[in-house]
Amino acid sequence: MNLISIVQLGTVDYAAGLRLQQQLVALRKEETIGDLLLLLEHEPVITLGRNAKPGNVIASPELLAQRAVALFECDRGGDVTFHGPGQIVGYPIFDLRGFAAPDGKRKTLGAVEFVRRLEEVLIRTCADFAIPTKRVPGLTGVWTDLKGHDFSRAVKTPNWNGALAPEVLAEAKLAAIGVHISRFVTSHGFALNVNTDLSFFNLIIPCGITTKPVTSMQQQLGRELDLNAVAESISRNFGVVFRSQILWVDTLDALLGRSVGVPIRVPENLRQLHQDDDLRQA
Repeated sequence: MNLISIVQLGTVDYAAGLRLQQQLVALRKEETIGDLLLLLEHEPVITLGRNAKPGNVIASPELLAQRAVALFECDRGGDVTFHGPGQIVGYPIFDLRGFAAPDGKRKTLGAVEFVRRLEEVLIRTCADFAIPTKRVPGLTGVWTDLKGHDFSRAVKTPNWNGALAPEVLAEAKLAAIGVHISRFVTSHGFALNVNTDLSFFNLIIPCGITTKPVTSMQQQLGRELDLNAVAESISRNFGVVFRSQILWVDTLDALLGRSVGVPIRVPENLRQLHQDDDLRQA
């Protein structure tokens, strides 16, 4: 059985997060470390993937500065998305050669299959909190059923049409996925809206999709969630979906045996919470 080490980093600057991923990917390729999942939050930032259209950032530079939102280009797949407080971002640094394909005939997991597994992890996580979610054919990510939802609170892109058919309104994006794969090693990953301030999504056309709103777990349940509880669910579902043993590690330094030079603020209640546990896709 595979082993996935999980480190919960707290809040990490996006630029520092990119540097950290580059270091860890290099170490994974050298087989200095095993498979690793980083769970963290970012300060407000808009990121543009390799397929991004600059026009999907609709806010002016002045408005971005006013709202203290940074802007970054990166090498993940996909278009434009937002990361910010209250959102759990997951960066799996996996060597896909260690995960068998679903058909059992290949020892290496394919890029599309990897993304489908990330979606399954998030679908199961949302189910743990009684939020029904699904995939949408032709799109990547996790989508929730908005039947009976109060659309006066829904975040809508500027071109969103409030007169859309009910079957279209039944879908809102809860989690975005964008990955990069180099020599079988993955980076970037997913962003799950937990307690996210959804007004930030009005600064962009999320993933270039103008016909569907963005939502969060908090909006669906009508209450704020404990991010650590959601992180715990994510970790458990990674173990199930990727058929792996999960090992929580307090810090990256503890994992690597040395400093990685990235400023990290670890949540104070992390140890208490876990005291019993001594390509191109968008």
